[in-house]
Amino acid sequence: MANLLNLEKKLAEYKCDTNKAIRLKLVRFAEDLEDETTSFNPLYSHQVFGDEESVFGYKDLEIQLYYTTCSLTTFFNIKYSSKVIEKYDNVEVDNIESKLLEYIPTGYCSNLDEFIVQLEKDASFRPFGSLIHSYTMYDDKEGLELNYEIYKTDITCPGFKEYHERLQTFLIWFIETASFIDVDDDKWQFFLVFERYLEDGSPRFATVGYMTVYNFYAYPDKMRPRIGQMLVLPPFQGEGHGAQLMETVQRFYTTKPSILDITAEEPSEDFVKLRDFVLAKLCQELHAFAPEKLGKGFSAEMVEEARRTWKINKHHSRRVYEILRLRVTNMSDAVQSSEYRLDVKRRLAIPFKKNKKEATRLSRLMPEDWLAQQAEMSLSQEQEYLEETYQSTVEQYRRILERLARI
Repeated sequence: MANLLNLEKKLAEYKCDTNKAIRLKLVRFAEDLEDETTSFNPLYSHQVFGDEESVFGYKDLEIQLYYTTCSLTTFFNIKYSSKVIEKYDNVEVDNIESKLLEYIPTGYCSNLDEFIVQLEKDASFRPFGSLIHSYTMYDDKEGLELNYEIYKTDITCPGFKEYHERLQTFLIWFIETASFIDVDDDKWQFFLVFERYLEDGSPRFATVGYMTVYNFYAYPDKMRPRIGQMLVLPPFQGEGHGAQLMETVQRFYTTKPSILDITAEEPSEDFVKLRDFVLAKLCQELHAFAPEKLGKGFSAEMVEEARRTWKINKHHSRRVYEILRLRVTNMSDAVQSSEYRLDVKRRLAIPFKKNKKEATRLSRLMPEDWLAQQAEMSLSQEQEYLEETYQSTVEQYRRILERLARI
């Protein structure tokens, strides 16, 4: 037994958390290679290394994935202080390289000197596609204004397919359910964000983030763009680039008469919050969302003006209405607060009404005492759910309004 425990302890030293072992880096200057503050870790690694997000067989493991900040030329290397060489029953050393190479495109560097040579070539990198928006942000730390540009492109643009293969590798580390898309489908469009900066008097373009959009057909003669993926790279997160990108895409499609509305595929909670902010910002100037109209309730006029002006569907315009109505509601006033709460809860209760219709169809097969018990339990659960959801929704709306107030 003691020998078994000692063996388990020894083997445990060679089990590594891959979320900690992976070191990502966007390299702008050669000096960044030695600067630990420029490194960051993934949020997820289960798609590569399994649900436990770990590998066995290495001590002090470090998986280095470095990218030149403009072209995203990649450096891949594995470091460790020791590796298991003995063979144990049912225990095998994980082949890290074979797992990662399923996701890292060919052409990567395995030598730092070679990588530095490629870094120098970033001077000739230029964004793909056409410029559709530019904006500036003030960097308090550096004490200067930084310039950013958003480009639209597609897979036919020379060199973009290879660049996109490198860019999309970030998805598996930062989006839990990410998957790679079929870029050969010409219905995909891509929106790229770059920071434009000068080095030795020449412009450079650092990759900030991107969005993919698929153009679905909508009968009889419309298109319905659906956002598939969106990511702002970690060093640029929390600076407002996601909102700039989403608003730019919304405005881009709004100008096209053939667009019905703009949707998103399985949006995350963070994506929904960002979309709520952007759409509320766009709609707050519309006549239908004037303060005096918000207090009268959600209206067909709101649906129509939001759809016509910003290609927003009814579901999204309803959320915008709730956000903007909260801004003009005195929540300290018992009457106004009650009216607002009931209005929001009526929307939140819609799924329960649908479930009740289905339950009614099944009720003919069940005994009466069981039905009475279920009805009492369902009502209690519904009330608890509605109150919890209402409170969390209002808290989320308040944060959006606070952000709107800072614009």
